[in-house]
Amino acid sequence: MSELSVLTVGIRLNGEDREIADDLTVEGLLLSLKLRPALVVVEHNGEILRRERYAEVRIHAGDSLELVHFVGGG
Repeated sequence: MSELSVLTVGIRLNGEDREIADDLTVEGLLLSLKLRPALVVVEHNGEILRRERYAEVRIHAGDSLELVHFVGGG
């Protein structure tokens, strides 16, 4: 029986080293973290990304991301 392995890459996320699935987009990462992309500001390798680019920007090994998630309330 063959084993199905998931490829991962190492990134830096909000100052911490993390392993994530290989070949994720920024949007895919946010969804995997159960975050709504419309409510998150993403800095990718020192550059603030426009939300409309989240689905096209791929994350690679060694990338650094900072996520700021907005929450409502009062």
